[in-house]
Amino acid sequence: MAVTALTQETLGTLPGEVATPSYDRSELTAGIVHFGVGGFHRAHQAMYLDRLMNDGKARDWAICGVGVLPGDARMRDALTAQDGLYTLVLKHPDGTREARVIGSIVEYLFAPDGPEAVIEKMAGPAVRIVSLTVTEGGYNIHPVTGEFDAEAPAIRADLAPGAVPATVFGLVTEALRRRRARGVTPFTVMSCDNIQGNGHVARRTFTAFARLADPDLAAWIESSVAFPDSMVDRITPVTTGQDREAVARRFGVEDAWPVVCEPFTQWVLEERFSGGRPPFEEAGVQVVTDVEPYELMKLRLLNAGHQALCYLGYLSGYRYAHEAATDPAIAAFLLDYMDIEATPTLQPVPGIDLEAYKRTLIERFSNPEVRDTLARLCAESSDRIPKWLLPVVREQLVRGGEVTRAAAVVAGWARYAEGIDESGEPIEIVDPLRDRLTAAARRQREHPTAFIEDRDLFGDLADDRRFVEPYLRALESLHTRGARATVRELAGHGTRT
Repeated sequence: MAVTALTQETLGTLPGEVATPSYDRSELTAGIVHFGVGGFHRAHQAMYLDRLMNDGKARDWAICGVGVLPGDARMRDALTAQDGLYTLVLKHPDGTREARVIGSIVEYLFAPDGPEAVIEKMAGPAVRIVSLTVTEGGYNIHPVTGEFDAEAPAIRADLAPGAVPATVFGLVTEALRRRRARGVTPFTVMSCDNIQGNGHVARRTFTAFARLADPDLAAWIESSVAFPDSMVDRITPVTTGQDREAVARRFGVEDAWPVVCEPFTQWVLEERFSGGRPPFEEAGVQVVTDVEPYELMKLRLLNAGHQALCYLGYLSGYRYAHEAATDPAIAAFLLDYMDIEATPTLQPVPGIDLEAYKRTLIERFSNPEVRDTLARLCAESSDRIPKWLLPVVREQLVRGGEVTRAAAVVAGWARYAEGIDESGEPIEIVDPLRDRLTAAARRQREHPTAFIEDRDLFGDLADDRRFVEPYLRALESLHTRGARATVRELAGHGTRT
């Protein structure tokens, strides 16, 4: 099959099985500025907008992507060369592939190249939403207290007199300052990150930064800027070289950075906007008055479920999520965690059958075509575990419920963080606190609670025997018998019939 480089000019020459935008992209205008244009954003928010545009809607809600970190230069180069276009490939469990070119991103700005252009883009009245997928760690908050870290070097640099903004906080705050001075309605700040109460977290962190820079501006932001909560869901593995080759071979498209993902997608969004929004509900988004029940369901079942899968799966010798999820003992352990420990902490979720949702999660984790790596799920654990799993532990302790499986997940993390697997092979630990975590983990054979004594991550859990006892049992079993035997025993202790 001939291979065609993906650009606006070549769209009409792509093979017929590749769906392409049915709309005239020259008629699009950017109404959204998005920070953090990665695989997930392009499989999710940008896809929903592309759906609307294909239906003749939201033509003034196209996306201007923004990169802030040095590594974002790669995305700048890829999207600029392809006129903002990219291929989204859905991987069905039966091996079927669906390919669609997404056209909703019309511009990409790299802040280190020109922060003024980014600020002015947001300051203009055409932009009515600034959205974020900056990861759990991108909000600069303390993992236990949730307070904004004003002492972080990048924040201190942005707050220095006369400094040119370099962080998302500095850039967004300066754009809001200009809009206020010009009498322009403030844009909505819409977080799409996997954080409980992500809108509240965004409000707290952006106003905290603004308060340090200009208290009057902070008060205006607090009273005038909308920060809706949202729950987002679509398993989107990191794009690999093999994915690029497969897109070229199977669909005849040369794409520098395609996106591959599962067919399932969900977005629940709070109806709270400062200056209007696209008709998201017409693209399948659930627009609701209260997102919390949905986000607790997703964070404590899917996201914490991924953590329950990844460390014990990796230590058991698996390297992909589907391999671990189809191990009967791991699947039983995972369902026991969800049924016995996570579900009691959830609120009723309107319109959702929780039992069916949990079984669907196992099916999604087991999709062999997605090839989601356990290493990806194990990354950034110091951001993820405190936000996704430990709230389950704390609520269960308050209610007198079980924490055996959640404690075993933490023990799995602690064993994984030693950096050596059960075959003696090195584990690459990807975490901003890697050195600190690994140092603590390597002391735990002599001092078993060393890992959980990190109060920045675990608070006072090391003082609660109801958590410490099952944690130590699991950790000792991992050290002496290995992950497979540990999981088999834990799964055998479930109450399932």
